[in-house]
Amino acid sequence: MIRIKKILLLFISTAFVFSCTTESVDRKDNGKSANLKLTGSSGADLISDMEFTSMNIEIVYADGNRPTSEAISIFQNFLESRVYKPDGIKINLRSVEPSGRSPFDEDDLKAVEEETRTLYNVGDEIAIWIYFADGEKEEGSDDLVTLGTAFRNTSIIIYEKTIREFAARNGAPSRAIIEASTLNHEFGHLFGLVDLGIEPVSDHEDPEKEGHCNTDGCLMRASIEFRSGLVNGLDGGGVPQLDDACIEDLQSIGGK
Repeated sequence: MIRIKKILLLFISTAFVFSCTTESVDRKDNGKSANLKLTGSSGADLISDMEFTSMNIEIVYADGNRPTSEAISIFQNFLESRVYKPDGIKINLRSVEPSGRSPFDEDDLKAVEEETRTLYNVGDEIAIWIYFADGEKEEGSDDLVTLGTAFRNTSIIIYEKTIREFAARNGAPSRAIIEASTLNHEFGHLFGLVDLGIEPVSDHEDPEKEGHCNTDGCLMRASIEFRSGLVNGLDGGGVPQLDDACIEDLQSIGGK
């Protein structure tokens, strides 16, 4: 279990929300249908070597929104600790012109992927697209701060503008820690956590937050909260870890 460290900081009251969208497969295929499926439906393909022996991750960022090297390193270590890909996991970064679409709604997510994604599954290599956006998510409530959205089976958007704004506040975690936590959490949804594509080994889905874990401190909780001068500081640099129930779910579909 993760230990919570109490640290005296300036008052911060915000909930980081991880937004995870389940969508139907697009009718416009053009040979890309394997990467246009429901969120969590390719968990076994992502985590095991039964179908795909390598993983190619395309990280696209709007100019000026490159993620930190530390976050990418933590993210790669997270993947290597959970997946079987004997031919390796490649992470490639490149920049694109800002989209100008902020705030992003579901149609914007599809459009920016269509405009910037270049890699799709080929042979025994599975491809993932991750976009670091020059904007924020269109919110239904002023009380929510959304850091990332997992949508489709191999697609993630990270709201880098939102992350940087929060990281700049007094007492907030570093930008690298927030980026890495968001990347790991959203990739957990691509794996199929929680009950998105994996049948849970035990009952640990939050009844109030579909697709999320009910264990305090787990990476797959729906939010990370910073309240009343307390930070949920975590051993090992501050990035939340998967709890035992989530790990058992991943192992049930061929993960480590």
